[in-house]
Amino acid sequence: MDEADLSIAVTQLMKGVVYREAHETQWRHLTALQAQVRDYVAVMGLTVVVDEAEGYAFLRSRPDGEAEDGRPALPRLIARRSLSLHVSLLLALLRKKLAEHDATGGESRLVLSREQIVETLWVFLPAGSNEARLFDQIDAVIGKAADLGFLRRIPESGSFEVRRIIKAFVDAEWLSGFDDALASYLRELTGEGAGEG
Repeated sequence: MDEADLSIAVTQLMKGVVYREAHETQWRHLTALQAQVRDYVAVMGLTVVVDEAEGYAFLRSRPDGEAEDGRPALPRLIARRSLSLHVSLLLALLRKKLAEHDATGGESRLVLSREQIVETLWVFLPAGSNEARLFDQIDAVIGKAADLGFLRRIPESGSFEVRRIIKAFVDAEWLSGFDDALASYLRELTGEGAGEG
């Protein structure tokens, strides 16, 4: 492997997530040159996350204030994205569905129809609202999840594949506290918590 191979791997990482099945050449260079890639992106205050078992890699900014060798931290190169409540909710629900899917030991890919995703999210939307508007809102949330790379559209079927990279952003620790937050949100949405302290 030479310098051109390192450039191919780093350039693809800079463009976004590298998937083993979608970026075969870049993936091969990345996995063969992991140490060099890590050193290269560290200069910019980044770390590379490679999950060979799931087949993806991406760049992540070092936590704020963290630098090597006692030097001051570099400015953040990769911007943080703040997500709406419904996008965050959808990502958590998709992560939970992926965990349940993995527990059954079936096919490695989780593919959901638009209707299944709508049904999953529908429970958490305010009752009595304009149905057409709710469908538009859900489609916008699904579109945002796809734009962020957590869902992949399957054009021929109109379904979506839940990308395994969601596991890196919605981890098991966060997910364990999510059930309590969801229960509280549902109580508030249905008015059951009204009048409580």
